[in-house]
Amino acid sequence: MITNQRHLKYKDKINLGAFYTPQEYVNIVWNKITPFLNSKSIVLDSSCGYGNFFNYKIDCQKKANDIDLIAVEQTKRNFPEVEDFNRNSLSNVSREMFNISDNDNLIIIGNPPYNDTTSIIRNKIKKNDTQIDYDIKTRDFGMSFLLSYAKLNADIICVLHPLSYLIKKANFNLLKKFTNNYKLIDSVIIDSGTFKETSKGISFPIVIALYKKDNFGMDYQYIQNYRFKTIDGHNFALIDFDFIPNYINKYPLKNKIPKENDILFWTMRDINALKRNRTFVHKFGYNTIIIDKNKLDYYIYVDVFKQFSYLLPYYFGNLDVFINNNLFQKYKKYFYCEIITRHSFLKKYITYNENVSIQEAKENILNYFKILIGEHYN
Repeated sequence: MITNQRHLKYKDKINLGAFYTPQEYVNIVWNKITPFLNSKSIVLDSSCGYGNFFNYKIDCQKKANDIDLIAVEQTKRNFPEVEDFNRNSLSNVSREMFNISDNDNLIIIGNPPYNDTTSIIRNKIKKNDTQIDYDIKTRDFGMSFLLSYAKLNADIICVLHPLSYLIKKANFNLLKKFTNNYKLIDSVIIDSGTFKETSKGISFPIVIALYKKDNFGMDYQYIQNYRFKTIDGHNFALIDFDFIPNYINKYPLKNKIPKENDILFWTMRDINALKRNRTFVHKFGYNTIIIDKNKLDYYIYVDVFKQFSYLLPYYFGNLDVFINNNLFQKYKKYFYCEIITRHSFLKKYITYNENVSIQEAKENILNYFKILIGEHYN
């Protein structure tokens, strides 16, 4: 059985989100939806690729769709018992397009494309010329797919998508038409690095998320309190952490022009972005923050956090930089010593102990991270 979409070039795989999902994850999806199957159930994968999500033996009505005709034809060969369609599942979205009635119990599964066209990652080969209904169009195909599931009025949804859709408040707010009608009832976090070809750089967390239609939906506070579990047995909730935006600005303030002695810092997004980007910079631009010198300690913290970010597990990659402020105040002198080795210009802004060796500073910073990260220490 052919399961990987070999007919596509790499850039087409990026834009179509056409990557083979390991069977282990397919099994997890079916195990989560099986309790909700009944005689009226229809299981739909509206972005099926070669149909590998149907490589699971269970008796129910199954429908597969993909915008890529060659992929649909391969699905037909792989799984002749599955009813197939060749549609743009983000345009003129309705149950009718898949021959599904309003009385059918619709369960949606799959690994839809996630392709943020505003991201700097692979932005030279990304495009967004697919026709998408105005009421579900977003900057990311994956979020548009989630909105399309709500438009199809699915009863149960179990799909893979970046964890960032839920834990980043800006993304969560873009999904209001979805989150107002569905509640996350079960999930497991997996590593993007386990997908062939997708993660040639920094891994990011993907969640296998089970949603149930709910009249009350869920708000962001629900997500903050939700305890996420990872495939290797760890768990965390956003409320476990105190985040650096509670102390400093992540983004530049509008209409602010730097003065001669100002200190500049690169825009902060999440931990994975911090790993890729600069921290202190010497040239002002639209992506630079003018530091409030009264809060310089916290920008120093972010810079040192970046140096030790290798200690963090992949599933923290889309979180904001987090901090234990009381503990940081006790360890701050070691952060000062560490940063001077890389940013000597900061000497005139801070008072540091020259008698503290680099080795002593590193050992104490490592101890800070052991306490900060706890069981997640990598």
